[in-house]
Amino acid sequence: TGADAGVIRVRTFARKGRGVFLEIKDTGCGIPPENMDKLFEPFFTTKPVGRGIGIGLANCYNIVKEHGGQIRVESEPGKGSTFSVQLPSDEE
Repeated sequence: TGADAGVIRVRTFARKGRGVFLEIKDTGCGIPPENMDKLFEPFFTTKPVGRGIGIGLANCYNIVKEHGGQIRVESEPGKGSTFSVQLPSDEE
């Protein structure tokens, strides 16, 4: 931990008629534009061999979709990323 350490914020909230939301926002390195359309592909990874197999985001995407939800990503290289999950609620 230092002055330049990254920050991760997690926020949950509900919007009447729109469902429940989970938002994960970080101040990390961001995602290069050329990788944005590959994020949810099974086995896509930018990590070196032995440091991840690239199925985490693909699994998240499938779980959210199976529950009738949506997942979006906004990112800017050098500034961080925001992952937003929207799920229908029982009230809808």
